[in-house]
Amino acid sequence: MVDSAQAVVEAVPDESATVEARDEEGMRSPRFVGVVLLAVLIAMWFAGWLSGTSAEQMLSLTVWGVMLGGIIALGGIGLTLCYGVLKFPNFAHGEFLTLGAYVTYGVVLVLPQSNPIWRFSFGWELIAGLLVAAIVTAVVAIILDRFLYRPLRKHMSPLVLLAMASLGMEFLLRGVVYLIWGSDFHFYYSGRSNPALQLPFGLRIQADQLFVFALAIVMVATIYWMLTRTRIGKAMRASADNPDLAQVRGINTEQVIAWTWVIGAGMAAVGGAMYGLASQLRPDMGFVLLLPLFAAVIMGGIGSAWGALVGSVIIGVAMQLTSAFMNPAYGPAVAFVLMVLVLLMRPQGLFVQR
Repeated sequence: MVDSAQAVVEAVPDESATVEARDEEGMRSPRFVGVVLLAVLIAMWFAGWLSGTSAEQMLSLTVWGVMLGGIIALGGIGLTLCYGVLKFPNFAHGEFLTLGAYVTYGVVLVLPQSNPIWRFSFGWELIAGLLVAAIVTAVVAIILDRFLYRPLRKHMSPLVLLAMASLGMEFLLRGVVYLIWGSDFHFYYSGRSNPALQLPFGLRIQADQLFVFALAIVMVATIYWMLTRTRIGKAMRASADNPDLAQVRGINTEQVIAWTWVIGAGMAAVGGAMYGLASQLRPDMGFVLLLPLFAAVIMGGIGSAWGALVGSVIIGVAMQLTSAFMNPAYGPAVAFVLMVLVLLMRPQGLFVQR
């Protein structure tokens, strides 16, 4: 009897290894899923071209989609960190983007306007606004955790209750934005020119878009370095894998959670400010980006910073390309369809964390 029970126990890792090996081969492999996504994007490209959009315009839309992906990545990385450590979907994360964008706007209004930096449309006051917005949004996130999420964690509240609490915070934060800044749309620099750069192949992009994507790359690389090389990063990974074991080993999980909120909310604030710079500020901008954020995180693999970046770029490019042959209002629906497609082939995402 003991031998048979031992045989059953030993068979479990083998079965798990078999399932993992299966997911790394065939139609569930990351390479195959990547090829399918690339084929979908190419099909969208040709659909736009056949609908009458020129090849130069389609190329511009593709590049703009990469820039939009950088903005989504700034919010998506914070979302995947919060989900990995706190184990619940934070629906209020989209409002962190909105809050960061509007705090930056407030700083830009207060400070004297300087001359544009290089060929960008903004001056040094926007850079100062980004820093202030990241700090303010991080403080708001810590306050919410202190008075809302921490008591729920201590009472061992179910996942659905935490999710509903975050949904309530989403509406509360949006109401605060409406109360302070109103419902009108705003621009950081109303009337200031933002000329496009002339690149090869007839490509025209704005210098601000290059800044947005470069900032996203730098911040993703910084987060990846922090998670793999620093003490707090390793503590965050340990808490995400097994919070109880992390506490036994002497890790202060509440401090790890606080750092997670600071990093996630700060990056979301920067992402919201970049989205406002690329388009315009409106109170529902975070809610509009919420579905693409979740789609990018799930597609890339929950807990993976680079996965969030890759998923965000795919989502951004798809949303821009579909605007060539359908109403741009369907962009979030396109993100949802791509997310479902990936889930059907590879539920753990492209870059699963082991």
